Amino acid sequence: MPNGKLLAVSDLHVAYKENRALVETLRPESDDDWLIVAGDVGEQYADIEWTLRLLAERFAKVVWAPGNHELWTHPQDPVDLRGEKRYLRLVELCRSLGVATPEDPYPVWEGEGGPVAVAPLFVLYDYTFRVPGAHTKEESLRRAYEAGVVCADEHFLHHEPYSGRDTWCHARVEYTERRLAAVDPVHRTVLINHWPLVREPTRILRYPDFAQWCGTELTADWHVRFRAAAAVYGHLHIPRVTWHDGVRFEEVSIGYPREWRPRPPRKPLRQILPRPAGERVGDGAGGTWS
Repeated sequence: MPNGKLLAVSDLHVAYKENRALVETLRPESDDDWLIVAGDVGEQYADIEWTLRLLAERFAKVVWAPGNHELWTHPQDPVDLRGEKRYLRLVELCRSLGVATPEDPYPVWEGEGGPVAVAPLFVLYDYTFRVPGAHTKEESLRRAYEAGVVCADEHFLHHEPYSGRDTWCHARVEYTERRLAAVDPVHRTVLINHWPLVREPTRILRYPDFAQWCGTELTADWHVRFRAAAAVYGHLHIPRVTWHDGVRFEEVSIGYPREWRPRPPRKPLRQILPRPAGERVGDGAGGTWS
């Protein structure tokens, strides 16, 4: 794929008509382009299917990692599966469309910047990005409820058959570590997870209490351990680039119309590989991109 690019986007939220219209404009620049979709396509099964089908028809390869919104059991969704059963139904949908998921062999990008194993992950969160000063999950959650900053996951993202979202997270971390450890060591990786793998990107959240729904401390060294050329994530709705241990972290979200409309215009798809010309390796500082 000599002319291909590895592109990425997340948080499409196609229930909003403006976002749905934006998705209809997403097209590759060449027949060899791949697209990473790092979660939060939408809440309802039909919307997720429409979006992934459209993108799979246009791009040479689509790679999907789930976000929290796909995992919601929305009261208006005819597909009323809960917890892991809903996730596995979405995996079946993706496989029917030829879309790679966290349950499939990691596809290898052989274009410029490769070879790299493009690894979609699903590890959830375990409330360890706690409110400052909170020593337990329970205390951190209590303070968030008192502040009125509570993620809708607490109502819509069910965790069956696990005892909680944190125990589901721990099971996914263990499973995913085994898979990443088995990647051929000659390959670097592009790690794709809806939630950031390190806590640092959450430090700029307007409401710090929300960080506890944004990841797990258990993945803090994965970008080093698993030879990441880049880490791609969304969820925060703060599109920017940060650097951690010399690894490029790309937040690639679109977000809600009220968020993206006031921002300066930018290309909706972020180029991951080959690395955009003129970008330099950073020292941990972050910035927006256009």
